[in-house]
Amino acid sequence: MLTGIQIAVIGGDARQLEVIRKFTELDAKLSLVGFEQLDHSFTGAVKEKLEELNLSEIDTIILPVSGTNSEGKVETIFSNEEVYLTKEILSKTPPHCTIYSGISNDYLNEIIEKTNRRLVLLFERDDVAIYNSIPTVEGTIMMAIQNTDFTIHGSKVAVIGFGRTGMSVARTFQALGANVKAGARKSEDLARITEMAMTPFHLNELAQAVRDVDICINTVPVQIVTASVLANMPVHTLLIDLASKPGGTDFRYAEKRGIKALLAPGLPGIVAPKTAGQILANVLAQLIREDMKKRKGKTA
Repeated sequence: MLTGIQIAVIGGDARQLEVIRKFTELDAKLSLVGFEQLDHSFTGAVKEKLEELNLSEIDTIILPVSGTNSEGKVETIFSNEEVYLTKEILSKTPPHCTIYSGISNDYLNEIIEKTNRRLVLLFERDDVAIYNSIPTVEGTIMMAIQNTDFTIHGSKVAVIGFGRTGMSVARTFQALGANVKAGARKSEDLARITEMAMTPFHLNELAQAVRDVDICINTVPVQIVTASVLANMPVHTLLIDLASKPGGTDFRYAEKRGIKALLAPGLPGIVAPKTAGQILANVLAQLIREDMKKRKGKTA
């Protein structure tokens, strides 16, 4: 249980509703910021404006998966009001206040450092990333079917990056009968690709690897699908970029060449918000319980 813990959920999409539901069941006290247009009400949760919060009592702040933008604006699907997380706001919280976000950026890192608060990035955790790869793969399959006029079975698919998401994507497309090649930098990843009966290629050879692909799926969050890579790609190729914004593709040049390139970050929240929200809720509950125990141990 999380009895007595004061949590501020600031912004977010449908995934946050599962987080809110989980924490009300665990008896936490919740302040919901950026949810005034949400019809549903939760027992033990109060909709508030950020300026009305008693920040001195907040033990935990939960941000959306996207955290903030470069100006501190927080995504609020259930509100028309603009919500900004600032250094001044964080400085009014107790020193033990922990901020949870999916990802971070320079702005969020800076205000965290200046206020000496603790930031936990959920998407850097292996468990969250692996669980999330399940709805991500399903969404990728959906996009591939919707945007092609050929079957996945028998098609030539290139997966760029063989991390937690890339591995799941490659394995699933292979299971559907695609001829999969996967690219990585680490020798152990290239060995694993071979062991899984796929065709490996080093990312330095990307421009050559995409010469004959029907579907190209990128998971690398830096611009790796450059103009020179796209110049070698067949015009009929469907390119799905799963990396966080702005993705790893030169979308301008892809459009110029006539290649259909789709940026698709956050697929779990789009195709399976309930499941994706439950994943976040379960991990957050575990982390906050651990945080509670540590604080109690220090004050005992």
